[in-house]
Amino acid sequence: MKYRVILLFLGFSLAGSFSAPAALTWESKDADLHPSIIDKTAIAHFKYKNTGDKPVKITSVHASCGCTTAALKKDVVDPKESGEITATFNIGGRSGVQTKTITVVTDDEPLKPTILTLKATIPQLLDVQPIFLFWSANDELKPKTITVEVGNDFPVKKLNVTSTDKSISTQVEPVPDKKEFKIIVKPTEAGRPINAALRIEPDYPKGSAKPYFANLRIDSRAVMPK
Repeated sequence: MKYRVILLFLGFSLAGSFSAPAALTWESKDADLHPSIIDKTAIAHFKYKNTGDKPVKITSVHASCGCTTAALKKDVVDPKESGEITATFNIGGRSGVQTKTITVVTDDEPLKPTILTLKATIPQLLDVQPIFLFWSANDELKPKTITVEVGNDFPVKKLNVTSTDKSISTQVEPVPDKKEFKIIVKPTEAGRPINAALRIEPDYPKGSAKPYFANLRIDSRAVMPK
């Protein structure tokens, strides 16, 4: 009788050890987003389901940078329950391919975090080259040129350029038969060091155009052309 009780106890113990572990199963751990030129955010939805037999608690959700936030409605997921983490990437003045990650930690596997990846391909409206101009001590303060190319088929017809230093003159010239502009940058004052920023604003999209920037520096020993 004594041995039968021991065997019965072992049977229950083994049965318990083979029960399905708690686990979150993800529909996808990657999101490939393509926001439009007027979008201010790119939002990804990472969906999951608890396929185990006991509740799972999400103990931490951490984004890789301050430009991305991640939110969930509840942190305890019951067996067979589904949910999602919503990741919001703030585009700001960024363009091109942006990749951000969200690290998710659960109480069933605290040492094996899940990495979610958000990739956003943001259309580039303007390509500004160069983004830095410099007049050294040996230079005459002759005009320099910045080239601005318009990306894709965006209908940019005009650029407005302003300088943080009033001694810097700018003139915008469209390039005939090209989706391109030339910005002629001309210093009008010598004898002092100048550090300035040029704000370049396209006329598209209306009401929500993102500014671009170029910087310049002038050595105090640079002189005006003779």
